[in-house]
Amino acid sequence: MPYTFRRGDTSAGRMWALAVRRRNQGFAAHLSASVRSFRSVRALTAEVLAEYDVDADAAESAQLVVSELAGNSVRALGDHVPLVVEVYATAFGVAVNVHDPDPVLLPRRRAVAPDSAEAESGWGLALLDLLAPGWQIRRSAIGKQIRCHLAR
Repeated sequence: MPYTFRRGDTSAGRMWALAVRRRNQGFAAHLSASVRSFRSVRALTAEVLAEYDVDADAAESAQLVVSELAGNSVRALGDHVPLVVEVYATAFGVAVNVHDPDPVLLPRRRAVAPDSAEAESGWGLALLDLLAPGWQIRRSAIGKQIRCHLAR
């Protein structure tokens, strides 16, 4: 199945791009990370999961996981980092995989607990633990892949 392309300009004059390939019960999106491409991937996640009768709560959780993982990549590697986001429905839930180009830089937990009054960030990995327990990091041909499975 061929790719579909979406692209445009940001308010700062930078280009954003998204190439989507539909897959069995899901999609793979190749993108240049930006607010616009993140919005598009979140919307696509909801749209595609609805097509496969994934309930709204699971689809919303998948959108949160996609946003968190993509956002972590941008915070670690910078704006417009190339990412691949895969989302697909499975018999047992939803699979979300996010690939980024750095095989060495891994997500790390903050020394401050996320529920501490001193925590300004750091909720992401706790959110992953809650929504997709057992998430994994693997090296990939692209760099690294964070794999998550959300139960229905």
